Amino acid sequence: MKIGTWNVRSLFRALSFKAGPRELARYKLDVVGVQEVSWDKGGTVRAGDYDFFYGKGNENHQLGTGFFVHRRIVSEVKRVEFVSDRLSYIVLRVRWHNIIVVNVHAPSKEKSDKSKDDFYEEIEQVFDHFLKYHMKMFLGDFNAKVGRENIFKPTIGQDSLHQDSNDNGVRLVNFATYKI
Repeated sequence: MKIGTWNVRSLFRALSFKAGPRELARYKLDVVGVQEVSWDKGGTVRAGDYDFFYGKGNENHQLGTGFFVHRRIVSEVKRVEFVSDRLSYIVLRVRWHNIIVVNVHAPSKEKSDKSKDDFYEEIEQVFDHFLKYHMKMFLGDFNAKVGRENIFKPTIGQDSLHQDSNDNGVRLVNFATYKI
């Protein structure tokens, strides 16, 4: 199963939505978490060889998340939940356990600390909701720069694109460190 993520910046324009399934099929992706859907209602739409599950953005046609799921595995979808306009998850049934794919669109660095704290609190609630033996995957736009600080190396490894972490990067590494 190939899983991906795509910050589309907006599916509000009709042509943007039609181009999506073609690109996903080109990469042979089975499940794709999408951020910044920008639609004002939630639901499911057929799109090429995919079913598109989407949640409500906000009233300004901003934010919103969704999942493209290829038709050959759509029967394995047990549940799709849209927690907020920044957070959703899909539960996929596999042989011996479930795979929970959590799709996020974190507040950008300019947003208040309170909005960031609230966002990570939501992520923790979703993470803690599921049993430990279920596989949990997080994908999406964390708006984070994770640097090469020595203290983070046990969690992220030796390599990083950035020299120094931003506030969102520190929050992301802290979440990963405490939840692994």
